[in-house]
Amino acid sequence: MLKSKLKHSIQWGLLPTVFALAWPTMLEQLMQTAVQYIDTAMVGSLGTDATAAVGATTTVNWLLGSTISALGVGFLSYVAQACGAGDKKLAARASSQAVLAVLISGSLFTILALSLSGLVPVWMQVDPSLQALSSRYFFILYTPMLARAATIIFGTLLRAAGDTKTPMRAGILVNVVNVILNFFLIYPTRKISVFGFSMTMPGAGWGVTGAAVASAAAFLLGGVCITIVFFRHPVISPRGYSFRPDWSVLRPCLRVALPNMFQRFGTSLGYVAFAAMINSLGEISTAAHTIANTVESAFYIPGYGMQTASATLAGNALGARDRQRMQDLARLILWIEVLLMIVSGGLLFAFAPNMIRIFSRSTEVITLGAIVLRMVAVSEPFFGVSIVLEGMMFGVGQTVKPFVYNIIGMWGVRIVGTFICTQIFAFGLVGAWACMIAHNLLLFVLFLINYLRGRWNPLNTEKSARPEALAAESDV
Repeated sequence: MLKSKLKHSIQWGLLPTVFALAWPTMLEQLMQTAVQYIDTAMVGSLGTDATAAVGATTTVNWLLGSTISALGVGFLSYVAQACGAGDKKLAARASSQAVLAVLISGSLFTILALSLSGLVPVWMQVDPSLQALSSRYFFILYTPMLARAATIIFGTLLRAAGDTKTPMRAGILVNVVNVILNFFLIYPTRKISVFGFSMTMPGAGWGVTGAAVASAAAFLLGGVCITIVFFRHPVISPRGYSFRPDWSVLRPCLRVALPNMFQRFGTSLGYVAFAAMINSLGEISTAAHTIANTVESAFYIPGYGMQTASATLAGNALGARDRQRMQDLARLILWIEVLLMIVSGGLLFAFAPNMIRIFSRSTEVITLGAIVLRMVAVSEPFFGVSIVLEGMMFGVGQTVKPFVYNIIGMWGVRIVGTFICTQIFAFGLVGAWACMIAHNLLLFVLFLINYLRGRWNPLNTEKSARPEALAAESDV
């Protein structure tokens, strides 16, 4: 079976189409990562305590954000298939229901995050001396949750319609504003020298709190901007459509979204448990883990950029019922992804210590962070394959199998393994990251087997081309 899959020629003529969708997402994530680097470095300049206070709640941020992203996946599949079938009215109806999803999810998670802000640092085993600061940072960061929900879900729908540039521009705006506000809010008023001229730079001196206010204000601005563009979009604008629940659209979207929501919620809870065990190892391990995660995120950019392209193009091909195009795109994107992630992993391995030094002056943090980064660098190509294959499954509305694969990997391998390695055998952060790598390798094996068997592609069986039917039956 493997030989039959590889013997087909790669359709390099599709390369411009793939990169036209992928590069804006890659640039957007590059900007986000660059700002995350700057953010971490700015906060890190305040000391290891500040880095630990901010980093300790990062996984809870993922939990809330990724759960909302799961709603976007349901609409992504539906809209991509509708656009592929040339049904603009159906795509616009789905957009109106996405507005409803933003209002409900954004409001719900605002209430949830703000009400639990005082408890999150306790659950995450943050050092008692840092809990008040960590709680305040979390509370401020999640105040504009409605705007963040709009950014996530509306951005996903725009990508599904083939518009990856608008989310990119919104992301760049958010990041630039965040950095500028950081500069004025984190540091106190001070003297700086520019081209030999000394000047007084005003500053609020709010430290970690200033970083939170800067991020919150930037998120609010980004949410407003992407909402305006979304409502003006020529294909998927929801203007003129009712925002009341339309179950003929919501039902298939939720059928795709709910398994992905459970997946992201379950894996994010796993990240919380994972981070809590790492936090219990002490300040050095927490800081090294936080910084290493920040560094590693830049090297996943090619993977997630290609995942966006694969999800959109797979959904379009399914809507158009073009089996050959689906197969050609899958092979091409996989080869591109492997090559990109080999280069990415090689660079991460070579420059790991230098990257850690950007964020910390602690010799212990640099040494430990470089070790775990070089470990994970070897697994980058394997993880990249699973990212792309998961994206293609999302595009065709298959979310049950990714849910099963990710839950098994997270809880059966990473969490159990990390507990044994850190709490029983005292292998520390190195043992925890070894379990994370084992989790990623398991996902590679499971997704690859599913792909080679051809079960991910609904066009391998004859079914209705309508998005409602495809979404309803794609996981059967």
